[in-house]
Amino acid sequence: QVQLVESGGGLVQPGGSLRLSCAASGRIQRINAMGWYRQAPGKQRELVATVTSGGSTVYADSVKGRFTISRDNAKNMVALQMNSLLPGDTAVYYCYAGVVPLDSTWNRDFWGRGTQVTVSP
Repeated sequence: QVQLVESGGGLVQPGGSLRLSCAASGRIQRINAMGWYRQAPGKQRELVATVTSGGSTVYADSVKGRFTISRDNAKNMVALQMNSLLPGDTAVYYCYAGVVPLDSTWNRDFWGRGTQVTVSP
């Protein structure tokens, strides 16, 4: 099995910064895309940012220029540096990884349990 464990959420004032980290472990043959999604109360889960194993990135328009995603392939880790945070960024943030497990040829989606980010005065 594959596990994703997030860390780094919390409470921050508007304009502040937070850094989220996620580590993947378990029976991993290869990790393709990794990234972050978020879900605010009463809203659907939405993409924040993703990064491929080759380093190509995609960002939601709402976070471009404020958030930066990075990845350490050797450590199976992905991070999200969030700057200039806004109250609208308040949500539960979920780590995502597309993983080919050992003894498999198929990519499967795995999710972390989520970490709360609250932006409030």
